Amino acid sequence: MAEKRRVFTAEFREGAVRIVTETGKAVPEVAQDLGINETTLASWVSRAKRAGNGRGESEAEELARLRREVAQLKKDNKELGMERDVLKRCMVLWVK
Repeated sequence: MAEKRRVFTAEFREGAVRIVTETGKAVPEVAQDLGINETTLASWVSRAKRAGNGRGESEAEELARLRREVAQLKKDNKELGMERDVLKRCMVLWVK
């Protein structure tokens, strides 16, 4: 008699893929922890990478993007601080 196939929810599959991608653990290790076949998990991970989960960028590309974003945010923050200081000085002059 044939074995009944296990059905996994989409949330379970996404969670398993996130564990592999975000923690950097090996697929066999995560599969054993979750009690699933490692080829099943490996296919979920490869399918997620092909589908573009997590923007499909490598760690180096993501790091470069985040560094550019941080630099832009620092520049914007500095500019906003200067604008605030100018407005403070204007208010002091206006109140006098």
